[in-house]
Amino acid sequence: MDQKPNEPAKDGVLEPSALLVTIVATAIGVLVANLYYAQPLVGFIGPELGIDDRLAGAITSVTQVGYGAGLFLLVSLGDIVENRKLVLTTLLLTIFALIGLATSTAASTLFLACFVVGICATGAQVLIPFVTHLVPPERRGRTVGNLMAGLLTGIMLARPVALFVSAAFGWRAVFWFSVVLMLGIFLALFRVMPKHAPHGKSSYRQILASMAGLWIQLPALRWRSAYQFLMFGAFNMFWTAAPLMLTDHLGLTQRGVGLFALAGAGGALSAPLAGRLADRGHSMPLTLICMVLVGAGFLATGWAAAVPTIIGLAVLAFLIDAGIQANQVASQRIIFSAAAPDSRGRVNAIYMTITFIGGAIGSLLGTITYHWGGWTASAVTGGVIGLLLVILFWIERRLLRRTHAPR
Repeated sequence: MDQKPNEPAKDGVLEPSALLVTIVATAIGVLVANLYYAQPLVGFIGPELGIDDRLAGAITSVTQVGYGAGLFLLVSLGDIVENRKLVLTTLLLTIFALIGLATSTAASTLFLACFVVGICATGAQVLIPFVTHLVPPERRGRTVGNLMAGLLTGIMLARPVALFVSAAFGWRAVFWFSVVLMLGIFLALFRVMPKHAPHGKSSYRQILASMAGLWIQLPALRWRSAYQFLMFGAFNMFWTAAPLMLTDHLGLTQRGVGLFALAGAGGALSAPLAGRLADRGHSMPLTLICMVLVGAGFLATGWAAAVPTIIGLAVLAFLIDAGIQANQVASQRIIFSAAAPDSRGRVNAIYMTITFIGGAIGSLLGTITYHWGGWTASAVTGGVIGLLLVILFWIERRLLRRTHAPR
C-alpha cells in the first residue's frame, strides 16, 4: 500500500499528512450526514411508501437507534480489530444500505436500510481515535478540531442538501447522491489510509465488559461526557424547535429553513481554533466560554425571535453551534490524552454513546418545550442548560483544586 500520504515522525512512526487528515475529516462528515438526510424528507417518503403520517417520524428514529447501537457495539471494536479493515467494511455496508434506501418500495425494506445506515455511520467514530494514534500529543487538539469540523459540517449541511436535491430531483435522488459520495470516500480511504492493528489481545466480550472499569477509572471521561450530554442535548433541541419557529412565526419555506441551517454550519469553523487553544493548555477556559456562549445564546434567541430578526437568529445559531463544537474538540482531546492508547476506541464509544443519549433527549425536549410554550420556552430551557453546565464546571474545578489533580 502506498504510504506517501503519511509523513515519517522522528521516532520512525508514520504521522498523518494534511491530505490524510482532510480525507478522514471529509469521510467523517459524509458518514454522519447519512443520519440526517431523511429528517426533512419524511413528509415525502411516508406517503409514497404507504407509511402512516403518525409513524413517518420513525424513519429518522430507526436510523438514530441504529447509530446508538453502533456507538456501543461497533466503535469499541476499534480497540481489537485492524482499523482500516473495519472502516472500509462499514463504508461498503453503508453503500449497500443507501442503495436499499434509494430503491425501497416497502416500509419494511426502508426501515431495515435505515437501521443499517445508522449502525455503519459510527465508522466515523472509529476514524477519530484512529487518527489520534498517529498524532503526537502536542498536535492532538488541532487534529481533533479539524476532524470535528468535518463532522459538524456533515451534520449541518445534510438537511439543506437533502431539501435542495429533493426539490430538484425527488427524495430518492438524495440517497443516490450519497451513494456517489460514499464510493468516492471508499476509494480515497482505500488509497491513503494506513493499517493500524491494535495491540490489545482481549476478546470482544472482554472489551465490552471493561467499559464499566474505564468509566470508574477516568474522572475526565465522566465530567466530559456530562458536559457534552448537555451540550448535544441543547444542539438537538435547537435544531428540532428552530425550524418549527421559523416556519410557524417567520413564514420561511423549506428552502428558507435550509438556507438558515447553513448559518449553523459555519460553527464548524470554530473547531480548528478550539483545537489549537486546547493544545496550548487552554481547555478549561475554553470550556467555560463555550458554556456561557450556549446559555446566553439561547436566551438571546428569545429576543431575536420576538423582534423578529432572521439575521440575529442566524448569528446566534452560529455562536451556539460554535460553542458546542469547540467544547466537543476540547473534550475529546482531554479524554484521548487521559486514556491509554489501546483503550481509546472504548473511551470514545462511552463518550459518544452518552453524547448521543443527550441528543435524543434534546430532540424530545425541543418538541415538548416548543408545543408547550412556543420558542420562549425552548430558549429559556436552553438558558437553564447553560446555567447547569456552568454549575457543573464550578464543581469540577473545586474538586480538582482539592485533589491538586493535574489537567
